[in-house]
Amino acid sequence: QVQLVESGGGLVQTGGSLRLSCTASGSISSIFFMAWYRQPSGKERELVAIIFSSGSTNYADSVKGRFMISRDNAKNTVYLAMNALKPEDTAVYYCNTKLRRTGIPYFDNYWGQGTQVTVSS
Repeated sequence: QVQLVESGGGLVQTGGSLRLSCTASGSISSIFFMAWYRQPSGKERELVAIIFSSGSTNYADSVKGRFMISRDNAKNTVYLAMNALKPEDTAVYYCNTKLRRTGIPYFDNYWGQGTQVTVSS
């Protein structure tokens, strides 16, 4: 089994900063990518940022220049540093990964339980 455990959400004022963490645990052989999605209340889930095993990254246009995704491969952990937060960043943030479990010949997709980020105006 694989588990994703997220932490770091909370309430912050406009212009503030937060850092989210997500650690994947279990019998993991390799990780293709780790990513952060978010889902505002009443809206669809959207990709925020993604980091591949190569180290390459992509960001949603709405967060470019404000958010930074990084990864600690030794710890199977991904981080999302969020700066200059805006009320429109308010959402439940989900960790997502595509990885291969030990002894399994294919990659599977996994999701964390989500962490609430609220930005007050």
